[in-house]
Amino acid sequence: MVASSQLTQVLIDGGSGLNLLFANTLKRMGLDVTNMLTPSKFPFYGNIPGNSSTPIGSMILPVTLGTPDNYRTEYIKFEVANFDSSYHAIIGRPALAKFMVVPHYVYLLLKMLGKTGVLTLRGDLLKSYEYDREAIDYASNIRIPSTASKVLTAAKELSLSKDLIPTKKSSQTSVKPVSDISTKTIQLHEGDSSKTAIIGTGLGDK
Repeated sequence: MVASSQLTQVLIDGGSGLNLLFANTLKRMGLDVTNMLTPSKFPFYGNIPGNSSTPIGSMILPVTLGTPDNYRTEYIKFEVANFDSSYHAIIGRPALAKFMVVPHYVYLLLKMLGKTGVLTLRGDLLKSYEYDREAIDYASNIRIPSTASKVLTAAKELSLSKDLIPTKKSSQTSVKPVSDISTKTIQLHEGDSSKTAIIGTGLGDK
């Protein structure tokens, strides 16, 4: 539940550093967010492959996980994204940390402390697969920004000739072997056997 509206298509993304709520989701929720949004200036990456997006603002909403018998509510800050997605919202690390969630991604399982004990939430594997396919379709239909396309075109036209590959310069400093080390030979007698040892005594005349 987000602000008294039940969202059925929510992605739990422990690799995301922010929580995303989409503008279309807010419209369907019937929320008037004109005076609720705080301006956002910094873009984010990763949600649209190859593209960046700047949120239209951020807002804090109450989020409730669980059932009427066992639930937990926290106030979560969302970045509002103005593009289509197969999900209603994306819950990232900040929200997971707020709820003190223990996730198990293999079993699509979340565990946390609720009002009356341990709260367990389970995902639907088939629905998750369908939403992932929809997300890929959305990403493939989004146009790459003009700046990115120019960089891609220039990279394809670049010829990796020998003239463009910098040559490796030799090091200015090198270690020179010392040839004027004087040595002294001594005899070590142990019983009937003898051993010879060579000991360095210094450099040059020192």
